[in-house]
Amino acid sequence: MPKFLRIGLHQSNVSGYTSKAWCVRRVGSAVFLKWGAVEVQGAGKGRKVYWTRLPQEKTIRCGTVERAQDYTKSAIARRRSHDYEPLTGAISARCKSANGSADLKQALATILIVDIVGSTAKAAKLGDARWTKVIGLYYAAVRKELKSSRGKEVVTTGDGVLATFKAPAAGINCATAIREAVRTLGLDIRVGLHAGEYTISGGEMVGLAFHICTRVAAKARAGEVLVSRAVKDLLAAQSQIRLRDHGSHQLKGVPARWRLYRVEG
Repeated sequence: MPKFLRIGLHQSNVSGYTSKAWCVRRVGSAVFLKWGAVEVQGAGKGRKVYWTRLPQEKTIRCGTVERAQDYTKSAIARRRSHDYEPLTGAISARCKSANGSADLKQALATILIVDIVGSTAKAAKLGDARWTKVIGLYYAAVRKELKSSRGKEVVTTGDGVLATFKAPAAGINCATAIREAVRTLGLDIRVGLHAGEYTISGGEMVGLAFHICTRVAAKARAGEVLVSRAVKDLLAAQSQIRLRDHGSHQLKGVPARWRLYRVEG
């Protein structure tokens, strides 16, 4: 599995800093992505890299081996041109602090995950240069709406964004605003929202709620904004947001079935 480490202002001979790692693996027509915050200790041949929290994962089903190969090549090329260095060796489990303890704090938030539908086909159609420009405009539009809605960006992927909000209505309104904004770029997105507790550990956010939100987003079709029952229950009674029952769903890797709702309008 090719792995990459964001360099940022640091160089590979610096020890004791936090960064971000990114991994990609292709199996047949599917591409498996893994990314997250890491801590770098040591330098040179003795350098060790540790996940500071459970990495996020995403599966891209490209339909054909050829498309998967193209997606993988493009993903690797983007990382190599965005201040990442190839990383050899394993990324180990989280490194504990010197006293063996962790500074943990619980928090509650509405989580939003948005990604582009059919991004691989779109990128292949437009070519690298035009696609890079479109992606830049896409992220600018997303971040503009996040700022207007007071959302907090947590992490980005090749074409996705994960963010948190203090109120569910703010997250839903931001999602619909993003959907309309990116349509002018010829893009369709899908969005999932879930509300739940997560742990803040060493400045990083960890929790099952993020994984549930990922699964909710995976159930959305192009142009859809889906929310979990937890989000619906937190909406104020006087909220003008209209939700339509989207049925009960089994979310991959998550226990029990989950009632989802589609945002109308």
